[in-house]
Amino acid sequence: MPQNASAAALKALTEWWEEMGVDVDQAEISAAMKAQPADSSGPARDLKPVRSESPKQSQDQARGPRKSRRKQSKTLEDWVAEAESLAAGADSLEALKAAIEIFEGCPLKQLCDKTVVYDGTLSAPVMVLGEGPGGQEDRMGLPFVGKAGQLLDKMLAAIGLDRKTNTFISNVNYWRPPGNRNPEADELAVCRPFVNRMVDLAQPKIIIATGGVAAKSLLDTKTGIMRLRGSERPFETPAGTTIPLVPMFHPAYLLRRPQDKSRAWRDLLLVQARLKEMGVAL
Repeated sequence: MPQNASAAALKALTEWWEEMGVDVDQAEISAAMKAQPADSSGPARDLKPVRSESPKQSQDQARGPRKSRRKQSKTLEDWVAEAESLAAGADSLEALKAAIEIFEGCPLKQLCDKTVVYDGTLSAPVMVLGEGPGGQEDRMGLPFVGKAGQLLDKMLAAIGLDRKTNTFISNVNYWRPPGNRNPEADELAVCRPFVNRMVDLAQPKIIIATGGVAAKSLLDTKTGIMRLRGSERPFETPAGTTIPLVPMFHPAYLLRRPQDKSRAWRDLLLVQARLKEMGVAL
């Protein structure tokens, strides 16, 4: 394999790893490139994705495995009750964000760089809720900033929505699951009081639930996104706030299956029509 072809293959491989949420040690990649003969006709030597270590991580490893800050003596019910108490005590979205950031009841938190709460306009008529942060979101501390987020911004712009002026963006889980897997039931459960309070405080005119995880969690159903999308559903918080919710495909899914963008477009038109009926100017 020529050296430039080998370089292209390694670049594609590292990009794929990063897309899947695996941190890549760039020093090992560089070493592999230097070790690759220019006239090699065989494949590049096997590489394994490894996590780059910060000085703090190295110190943690020297001290032994990092222990979870989540107190093991507490049950899931205890943590949900604590989340409910913290959420109820927040009288603004800013205060709610601070409460989420100090909450230690989600086992994912110890594995993440940042707590990812929200982005966009706090008084927006439209709230977008996804399933949780990915790799770039965890690094930046903001929801929907990776490739899926870029597609989301384009989709919203097509009907006059923009996170800078009229859209509020968050997730049903505030910490990135390992390898970008779906959040588990207990991880969603401890976040749900914060999600409910967020809706109570924000009072959006409509909620867009992107993807099956978010839609099924919010609507408390096992019905898949294929059957949920295409229509409006009511979402009600324990405090009595009722907001129309439109499920639609997650932008990450549309990146993998662009042929379904036409269905997503119909869902966006539904959102646009409902906002027009409500007298919301976009």
